[in-house]
Amino acid sequence: MMELSGPTRDPAAGGPAREIVLLLHGLGADGDDLIGLAPYLAQALPHAAFAAPNAPFPCDMAPYGYQWFSLQDRSPAMMLAGVQAAAPLLDAYVDDLLARHGLGDDRLAFVGFSQGTMMSLHVAPRRGRAAAGVVGFSGALLAGERLAEEVRSRPPVLLVHGDADPVVPFQAMATAAAALDAVGVAVATERRPGVGHSIDEAGLRLATAFLQDAFAP
Repeated sequence: MMELSGPTRDPAAGGPAREIVLLLHGLGADGDDLIGLAPYLAQALPHAAFAAPNAPFPCDMAPYGYQWFSLQDRSPAMMLAGVQAAAPLLDAYVDDLLARHGLGDDRLAFVGFSQGTMMSLHVAPRRGRAAAGVVGFSGALLAGERLAEEVRSRPPVLLVHGDADPVVPFQAMATAAAALDAVGVAVATERRPGVGHSIDEAGLRLATAFLQDAFAP
């Protein structure tokens, strides 16, 4: 099985990591795109290590960047097949990351953007032990109706979505929240007025506070 790799950052405070923040980028980007959030988040999480793996496949809709799965065919069945194919690669990366730092799932948080959110919302609830939390920006939950049969853990979730998003419909946030709530996941949502397909400063502040709470002893 192929292995994921990408940029990482050690805790700003030095010493061993007490938490891990996993940053999952969107279509056509790479790990360098989201590792830029590390210095900002590290101000509130000085003992956290950050990891931003590149998605496993070259982007088939751009001359550069990577994708977790193809979006050439956006039918629900094809998108689900794509996320299911990438999930074992992400799971293996998480397992290795935790082992290297000597930490459990409860000390790791997923932070996804767009397609990275889709991966986070698929993988996190299907892991045997609950992550500290999941933050999803501008994303969606694929095949939410399957969660009832496949959910294995229930990490708290924060979903943040701009209501002017031209790429992933704003309504996807409410749909995801309903499916997560239905299986007992604690989920909070935040509508960002006038924000497109991006992460704004207010959303990032909310995510930071959520992660602080998620990692609180």
